[in-house]
Amino acid sequence: MQSEAPESGVGRVIADRYLLLNRLGSGGMGHVWLAHDQQLDCEVALKEIVFRDPDEEEQDRATRVARARAEARHAAGLRDHPHVVTVHDVLEHDELPWIVMEYVPGALDLKALVTQRGPLAPAECARIGLAVLDALTAGHERGIMHRDVKPANILLAPDRTGSPYARVLLTDYGISVQPDTQETRYTRSNMLVGTTGYLAPERAQGGPPTAAADLFSLGCTLYYAVEGFGPFDRDSGIAALTAVVLEEPRPVLRAGALEPLLAAMLAKDPVHRITAADTEVALAAIVTPRAHPRTDPDLGSQPQWASGALHTVEPEVLASRHPHEAPWPAPTATPENHSDWASPSSDHGPAHPSRRSPGARTDGRRRHHRAKALLAGMATTLGLALLVSGIMYGLENLPDLRTLGGGTGSGARPYGDAIGLTRALRNGDCVDADWSGVPFTDQPRLTVVDCGEGTDGQVMAVYEAGSAEDARSGGAAQCDRLTKEADGLLADTRGYAVVPTADGFDTAGQRVACLLLGTHGPVHGPIGEHRPMGMVFTDTATMQKRDCLDELSLDRAKLVPCDGPHDQQVLAFLQVPSDLKLKDAKREGADICQKEVPPKEYGYPHDTYEAAVWVGDSGWHSDSHFVVCTAMRQDRRTMEKDEP
Repeated sequence: MQSEAPESGVGRVIADRYLLLNRLGSGGMGHVWLAHDQQLDCEVALKEIVFRDPDEEEQDRATRVARARAEARHAAGLRDHPHVVTVHDVLEHDELPWIVMEYVPGALDLKALVTQRGPLAPAECARIGLAVLDALTAGHERGIMHRDVKPANILLAPDRTGSPYARVLLTDYGISVQPDTQETRYTRSNMLVGTTGYLAPERAQGGPPTAAADLFSLGCTLYYAVEGFGPFDRDSGIAALTAVVLEEPRPVLRAGALEPLLAAMLAKDPVHRITAADTEVALAAIVTPRAHPRTDPDLGSQPQWASGALHTVEPEVLASRHPHEAPWPAPTATPENHSDWASPSSDHGPAHPSRRSPGARTDGRRRHHRAKALLAGMATTLGLALLVSGIMYGLENLPDLRTLGGGTGSGARPYGDAIGLTRALRNGDCVDADWSGVPFTDQPRLTVVDCGEGTDGQVMAVYEAGSAEDARSGGAAQCDRLTKEADGLLADTRGYAVVPTADGFDTAGQRVACLLLGTHGPVHGPIGEHRPMGMVFTDTATMQKRDCLDELSLDRAKLVPCDGPHDQQVLAFLQVPSDLKLKDAKREGADICQKEVPPKEYGYPHDTYEAAVWVGDSGWHSDSHFVVCTAMRQDRRTMEKDEP
């Protein structure tokens, strides 16, 4: 039977009992209907399971109906759980299975909510995560695996007081057993089910459903909720599945306190994945952080939704992998004249010369929680790469005897005539890039320059290849791995691997140079760990998440260590409406940051700290259109290393 059969419409009575009132939605498994139970005189939700192939063998159809019925019986054991949509029954009508479920009025699924309102605050994601984890744990204790945890299967509905989205309900519990759907799903012997991009790596490789696999899917779901995109979103289902198994998640932009937890939940190896118990503790700490001695924070359990269309910058905007056509804008700010970018102090009183911000860097924690392995076959390669990285660190500041005076190789240009360089790039080199073709697709003409204002990018790492073929085939992937963390901390950069030619391999020092370039314009000086403490920012493009700043004036800030006194700390990069004028962003930006990325969502007590903003030329006169949101004390005093 086809999914749009006319007899499956409004007014039809199913099993002589359920009158179909209207269709609530459609998904991969079929249609969901609002129906009136004529026996109990109440409303229920009816899921119509649709077989897309009308010629499917009768035995297979009967088996799947039986499995749906068995799974519904298991799910019925969770009917009293406050965070599970109750399954009442599974019935057959005209040889098709129908699932009778609790009807939740006013509900909106998490995917639709994020689509409509933008990414959620970290504390709100943690609240939702706690509820879903509780539901999953209850099922796991009964041996029931959900197998398809994803944003579309989490409903948010009003509670008894009418507070919107206060109830959190996991739906499709234990009944996602129909692989023949329009949504791409991958199965083994028609038994394994999951949605690409949310399926655990071990499940994608044919492993059985486990509690650890459900936890991985929950991690992907919370990542989507806080970032607005999935950690393994790709252009096709096959690409997403490959990314789940082989690639690290996309760098987060606004996860805040959730960042280390997400990394632990998304560990590739289930042995190294965080447990449900530890996940519960971590989520609870984000929802209700330990009280600060001078405050009594109360994040509550209710949503804190944005009222407008603002959202933190998504990778399609700030770290886009799609080439841009427009030429990069020339820099307009100089160290002597910073009129094109503004400091945080516009609407929050006079600037103080010694305002500072807390929080030692958490880079080590994130690296610690990164996935320990991609595939068993790649372990040796990764180990060798790390060993080479350690050796290269010690040699980085020594003269490269192979490249002094043109090198000892064949004398060829190390990266070919298009790149144009006559010597090997070294870690820390700053470059200008002239794209004669399509940026990030064709090769740029590179020039090594001083790391000053207007710099297009910088070499952030080098990968020492075993051969010219190794450099050509694996250099880009290795550079992506080596620069992923730095790229995730910057607002508007994109990686580019400068691969030596076969003839220039020795002249290039047998290394691939890993660049980070401004996606939409220059990076305005050294970036990442190449920035010296005490440097004065000439543009916000050089700022990165977790930076600690001293405000020198209304338009100048200095990079300072986070383990000492500081005025502010960078929290996130926030995309703002394209029609907002620069002068309005300077005037209203702090209020926008306070509303969209309030410091309390990053662990700063609301009665002591407030949001501030920096607006830079590069973030304004480009397609990204972003501001930098920071946290600072309301009393304008400096913050110490132990705050908040």
